[in-house]
Amino acid sequence: MSLKILVVDDSRVVHAVIAKTLEMAEIPIETIHDAMNGREALEILRSHPIDLVFSDIHMPIMDGVEMIENMWADDRLKKIPVVVISSEGSQTRVKELVNFGVKSYIRKPFTPEMIREVVDKVMGV
Repeated sequence: MSLKILVVDDSRVVHAVIAKTLEMAEIPIETIHDAMNGREALEILRSHPIDLVFSDIHMPIMDGVEMIENMWADDRLKKIPVVVISSEGSQTRVKELVNFGVKSYIRKPFTPEMIREVVDKVMGV
């Protein structure tokens, strides 16, 4: 099964690093969509089939938490798994996000092995 992935981060460098890391982790990918903030991500989610979202927390215009809140308010989007990738790593924040419904949390910097483990877990492989 090839995945349709959305990467949400305000850094083009992070987009490239995540794409390369997914490739190195040998994740089967059909397409990777990029969004620079939560608002752009919601537009993509509403117009393209997406299997998995990787999102930062801190972004301009609409942050990751607000994007996730909007996803869970939409019956079509709330079933799409979200993995947060962020440099913020406080245990309080991680617990809050997991309790909020985020499927997993990866702290930057990350390795291909970390990405592979999370994708396998989240996608039920």
